Amino acid sequence: MGEEAAGVVANNKPFRRPLLLVLLLAVLVGSCCAAAQDEGINSKGAGGRRRRRTSRRRTSAAAAAPLMVPITILKSAVDAGAVCMDGTPPAYHFDPGSGAGNNSWIVNLEGGGWCNNVRACQFRKTSRRGSSDLMEKELPFGGIMSSSPTDNPDFYNWNRVKIRYCDGASFAGEGFDKENGFYFRGQRIWDTTIRHLLSIGMSSADKVLLTGCSAGGLAVILHCDEFQAFFPPTTTVKCLADAGLFLDAVDVSGGRSLRSYYSDIVAMQGVAPNLQPACTARLDTTSCFFPQNVIDGIKTPIFLLNAAYDVWQIQESLAPNGADPSGVWRSCKSNRSGCDTSQMMFLQDFREQMVATVRGFSGSRSNGLFINSCFAHCQSELPATWSNAAGGSPAIQNKGIAKSVGDWYFGRAEVKAIDCPYACDGTCRHII
Repeated sequence: MGEEAAGVVANNKPFRRPLLLVLLLAVLVGSCCAAAQDEGINSKGAGGRRRRRTSRRRTSAAAAAPLMVPITILKSAVDAGAVCMDGTPPAYHFDPGSGAGNNSWIVNLEGGGWCNNVRACQFRKTSRRGSSDLMEKELPFGGIMSSSPTDNPDFYNWNRVKIRYCDGASFAGEGFDKENGFYFRGQRIWDTTIRHLLSIGMSSADKVLLTGCSAGGLAVILHCDEFQAFFPPTTTVKCLADAGLFLDAVDVSGGRSLRSYYSDIVAMQGVAPNLQPACTARLDTTSCFFPQNVIDGIKTPIFLLNAAYDVWQIQESLAPNGADPSGVWRSCKSNRSGCDTSQMMFLQDFREQMVATVRGFSGSRSNGLFINSCFAHCQSELPATWSNAAGGSPAIQNKGIAKSVGDWYFGRAEVKAIDCPYACDGTCRHII
């Protein structure tokens, strides 16, 4: 059982010049990745002080089961109205750093879809995605959260925190539905939990990295600059959004299923005031919930890790059941070997839209990219796709995801690698 954080309790190095550019666009073909953490569209440790290190932490490079990290219920957040959808306190999991990582922090925002109507939110409210009472008491930390120096050489000994997701709008909502008893307090959960982490030691960090996958990856994009603002200029602050590049794409019926869905989320959960002002000054609020309209305005260095054939987007945005009532896409969206030529061309167009979306973003010397042509969703927290081991992570120029992210974060190399293999229709396309 994790400790309960009863309130706000307390735990620099010289300024470093801006780190070198690492822009990595990896376009890989073949059966390179396993789909990860598939999310349905409608579900879409420290208390007051650091706990004593125990034998749970792995110090050996040998392969072992993922570290299981206990939950911390942040009871003090209730006073600020920062509560899960059912009114229970928010929660997080924390494993403290060691050695050279003592003063470095990873904050990981959990993903898990969204909810856009009463029925979906009611379902969410009675699950771990809407109530801390129903959350697992321990979670495995793998991939970028791993404590293994072999699997995660750059970040294994950092302070690592996973903030649980229980609001339903990528930590961005603000509102209360009295009739149905829904608390839409994602923005308050974000703000209160980050301030709590600062109070237990993160405020003195020299290096921090905000990460998240899927809905958590979108949350990273929405909150990256806010995160940076919590720290002094002497702290190196960067962000990593994994599988968060959700596109405002046309579906197989010619409609825009994800835009309609996002519009309902933004309206129901009061997201508008928490969106990027520079975006809402020129576009409608739904458009500003889409990363493609936000990423170019982010000032904090950020790395986008995404599959060009994101399986969640294929299944729930491009070919959801509502846009494919006859089930023509059923086989294809589950396994690309089931796609016919026209379907592969449709998916290739989606891939090219994703690449076009990041073209301006890639021009920034501080940003990084790893976009691989796998049917996958979320790659940073799975050992199979994150690991530095040979034959593990998908790679470009013999460099996998873990090494690419590490090189970008630490500025170890100035990299702008573009791989142009044969695309799905058999033609090599020069994309940037």
